[in-house]
Amino acid sequence: MNSNRLRAVARQFEISGSYLEYRPHGSGHINDTFVAAFSQAGTRIRYIFQRVNERIFQRAEELMDNIARVTAAAAARLEADGVVDSTRRALRLIPARSGKPFVRDAEGRLWRCYLFIEGARTYDIIETPRQAFEAASAFGDFQKLTASIDGPRLHETIPDFHHTRARFNRLREVATVDPMGRLREVAPEWNYIREREEWTDVLIGLAARGEIPERVTHNDTKLNNVMIDDATGAGICVIDLDTVMPGLALYDFGDMVRTATSPAAEDEQDTGKVLMQMPMFEALVRGYLSSVGDFLNEAEKAHMAFSGKLITLEIGIRFLTDYLEGDVYFKTKRPGHNLDRCRTQLALVRSIEVQEEAMNAFVRGEA
Repeated sequence: MNSNRLRAVARQFEISGSYLEYRPHGSGHINDTFVAAFSQAGTRIRYIFQRVNERIFQRAEELMDNIARVTAAAAARLEADGVVDSTRRALRLIPARSGKPFVRDAEGRLWRCYLFIEGARTYDIIETPRQAFEAASAFGDFQKLTASIDGPRLHETIPDFHHTRARFNRLREVATVDPMGRLREVAPEWNYIREREEWTDVLIGLAARGEIPERVTHNDTKLNNVMIDDATGAGICVIDLDTVMPGLALYDFGDMVRTATSPAAEDEQDTGKVLMQMPMFEALVRGYLSSVGDFLNEAEKAHMAFSGKLITLEIGIRFLTDYLEGDVYFKTKRPGHNLDRCRTQLALVRSIEVQEEAMNAFVRGEA
């Protein structure tokens, strides 16, 4: 990417002022991201430009329709609530001059543009309960801001993304065929998962019976998808909306538990280091309920601890499926990498199981 090409893309968006400069931005591995500066009436204003990877996001125009609707709903809610710094509290998508939420460059590649959020940054690892609280609060705010979105259902751009029964059934199919001859070595993991098959229907069943509602969900609730204010340390804005879809609030909370409560890396080979840390869980609960405590229903609150256990099991299922298929989906760096990932997830499930009664008691006390 050179300056002239980015400038040509920028001219297609509703951006005024004089183009100054650009540079690559962030550490993402899927989309190409740049920050560009413009002079507008003597003020330096920055924008984020992203070239969307359509090999990964094959329904990119549907994805952009989702993002346009979600960001518009969030902006309208912030404005209605009289939030002073509303442009820092939700991503602001810059429309194309055509009126679409994206443009295509001379090679046909899809680009989008956001207003840059100044005075805030992202962090890759949650290290303190305060960070866990702020991340959970921000994701809760996101769900609340988008709760009243108008119009038809959002596009399901990745069908059955968190359909744990479908994930389990796929693992069973692969285990039956055993294409790489690896099933024997993973018998303990496969048996552990099979013994917990009934879990896979719990949230799906609650939704089917109307006991928990479908909501707008982020589906990638890691700390590095929350902008943390430089001055206050508060979580102010959720970013990376590529996986925003219809779903269950508990999917998002469950993935927070999975990614924030253990000090071990996702591919840690020493599963003795894997532990669900109660202080982190408590911070997640407090932060999340501070945003959506009056928004979730009783069934959702009652399954908060369970959701962490379920989503962690689901990701373990996905890693084991990929290992049995020959490591065809997740990138690996060593032999057995996906199996290590699976074992780490299952170790975290075990830790949650041991502490689940205390986790549920804490939720009841806070809710």
